[in-house]
Amino acid sequence: MKKTSLTFLAAISLLLSSCFGTGYGTTSNTASTSSVLGSVLGSVLSSVLLGGMTYDQSGLLGSWSYNGPSAAFTTQKTLTNAGGNAAVSNITSSLASSYNSIGINSNNTSFSFLEGNKFSAKVNGIPFSGTYAYNPQNGEISLKTASETIKGNVTKTERGMGLMFDSAQMANILQKEGKVSNAAAVQAISKLAKSANGARVGFLLTK
Repeated sequence: MKKTSLTFLAAISLLLSSCFGTGYGTTSNTASTSSVLGSVLGSVLSSVLLGGMTYDQSGLLGSWSYNGPSAAFTTQKTLTNAGGNAAVSNITSSLASSYNSIGINSNNTSFSFLEGNKFSAKVNGIPFSGTYAYNPQNGEISLKTASETIKGNVTKTERGMGLMFDSAQMANILQKEGKVSNAAAVQAISKLAKSANGARVGFLLTK
């Protein structure tokens, strides 16, 4: 418990210095400091995919809207090797800038997981749907559309759910499904997942 509290306080200290020292922003340039801090906390406090918190099948159900960028590492070892929560904070900060340039926001990006393993979603305002397979033991998820299968990871955060992908899968989500035409922004986002071994990038979603 003491170790957890110290880790939490360290994360808060890091986030405060990031928010006020480097001008970190979310997808809205007018967002309040509290909402910015909340979005970053939602990502940083769940920065490990394997061994971290996941939803069970019923907890995944419902409609989830984009609330900010999200990033995580596959294991505690890859997180530590990359520089710890500071690496996650740096990635989400860069993601926020790239998402801003694309125009991704809570009104045009969302995911709904339904009974019968069906899903519907929209990214960048472009709708798509299909079926999904989810493993609550490790948070792995596969989204099967009419044209492809996109594999990702789900992690439970303080504020909702992180839905994240490796570099190739994230590019598919944005370009093939979201029809994002800003190739430079997509490439920048894809590079973030390649910038550190075991990194995953995506969306922080809330109900």
